[in-house]
Amino acid sequence: MTIKENLQQVEETLNLSLTHAQRQPEAATLIAVTKAVSNEETAEIYHLGIKNLAENRPEGLIAKQDFLPEKDIIWHYIGNLQSRKVKQVINRIDYFHSLDRLTLASEIEKRADHQIACFVQVNVSKEESKHGISPVELTEFIAELANYSKIQVIGLMTMAPLGANEAEIRHYFSELRILQAEIASKKIPYAPCTELSMGMSNDYQLAVEEGATFIRVGSLLFK
Repeated sequence: MTIKENLQQVEETLNLSLTHAQRQPEAATLIAVTKAVSNEETAEIYHLGIKNLAENRPEGLIAKQDFLPEKDIIWHYIGNLQSRKVKQVINRIDYFHSLDRLTLASEIEKRADHQIACFVQVNVSKEESKHGISPVELTEFIAELANYSKIQVIGLMTMAPLGANEAEIRHYFSELRILQAEIASKKIPYAPCTELSMGMSNDYQLAVEEGATFIRVGSLLFK
């Protein structure tokens, strides 16, 4: 299948999931994860109307931005970001999806020239191999972010474990939604926490049904 056909299929499934969950068509934003594809394929998905693009390495982000200088692209950084590499990317992106430690917040505070829209990564499944704040530590972590004027916590992010079944995936996504609602209810100026970044190629339908507002799809678009 072509990238155009893949996109049509993903968008149809996304709209069906939104309808099934009784949510509005614009309730979830599709992010094309371009980390494993060429500059030319990235340009193709952009010209098909997808303006939200995601990278997970500074080198990939810079290369794609040099190739696609269009000003209406919304750039997302996903995945782990080493503190020493913050300066390479932080002023190039619109959203940062993996804030998971205060040392990283400190580096963002030092390097950012404007307030950064961040998702706090939460390790809902408690996997040792995954990055993220423990759910029991989330409230304290959010409170500590009051000291960082360049951090705006717009929401929470998580990833379901590989190999998890549907019931398990729904449980993890539902738990993140509950945590997000708890933080949002506090009406913290620097942490409105209205968004949920969850769901990838293998589970985005479930994520949408559980309340995701941003989904990150790569392999289904570029297979």
